[in-house]
Amino acid sequence: MTRVKPGVKHFLQFKDFTREEFEYLFERTRWIKAQFKSYKRHWPLSDRTLVMIFEKASTRTRLSFEAGMQQLGGAAIYLNTRDSQLGRGEPVEDAAHVISRMSDLIMIRTFEQEIVERLAAHSRVPVINGLTNEYHPCQIMADIYTYIEQRGPIQGKTVAWIGDSNNVCNTWLQAAEVLDFNVHVSTPPGYEVEAERAGLYGTGHFKQFADPMAAAKDADIVTTDVWTSMGFEAEKAERLRDFADWQVDSEMMQVAHPHALFLHCLPAHRGEEVSAEVFDGAQSVVWDEAENRLHVQKALMEYLVLGRVNP
Repeated sequence: MTRVKPGVKHFLQFKDFTREEFEYLFERTRWIKAQFKSYKRHWPLSDRTLVMIFEKASTRTRLSFEAGMQQLGGAAIYLNTRDSQLGRGEPVEDAAHVISRMSDLIMIRTFEQEIVERLAAHSRVPVINGLTNEYHPCQIMADIYTYIEQRGPIQGKTVAWIGDSNNVCNTWLQAAEVLDFNVHVSTPPGYEVEAERAGLYGTGHFKQFADPMAAAKDADIVTTDVWTSMGFEAEKAERLRDFADWQVDSEMMQVAHPHALFLHCLPAHRGEEVSAEVFDGAQSVVWDEAENRLHVQKALMEYLVLGRVNP
């Protein structure tokens, strides 16, 4: 495990922050979003620069961070590893030294979590995990804020995760420990949760189910992701067979809590991991969820650069 420099706060996985910090961030998100919806300028990061490093393809992550930084009064610079020295073998450590001397924040979307940790260990400025193979903390911040916005506190609630135990699932499991809710996970055989890979302290906040309908019973949130994540394209045909019985459909939503919400981090494949009826239905809040990536990340960037602020 790479040691991170003391004195610089990073957001590399969900458990890097405390419950009390998330409560502050969610309240701050509410205020920042209200300002945005009222067309009121909020430029706390004027003259500050975010560098965005992408090794994986992105739509929502790039758009939400770039637009978010501009809406906070700052500037965002896009770096693709194919077009920079990082793609030609420059050590991550050397890149961290240089980039952090020319910017105020770094966001990276890459493959192995170790790359993010190495970058943070040699950075003078905060580093944000925009997605790795192991974790997707900004997405789960947006998901949880969406639930709070729609239904209230998530403490004590139940999230049903249906499908692959991927980076999004891992982050839900960490969030359950930090914020005190429960996750029911149902995966096909061979795709079960690996507690160590998920970075869990214990197993008290999640339960695995062989039957996806049992996992969804009385759940407050039903959520899923694509069956074939980036980097696993060679397994697509096999995964389509393995996951055929793990589609979130209207029958599954009917056994969940009557006020349950459907979430999806996007992009979605209607007819695979979720039926079109559910995805486009009344319980789906996927568009609010996508928009909230913008607002939670604005609160996150403000916090990492300035610390706690008062409206």
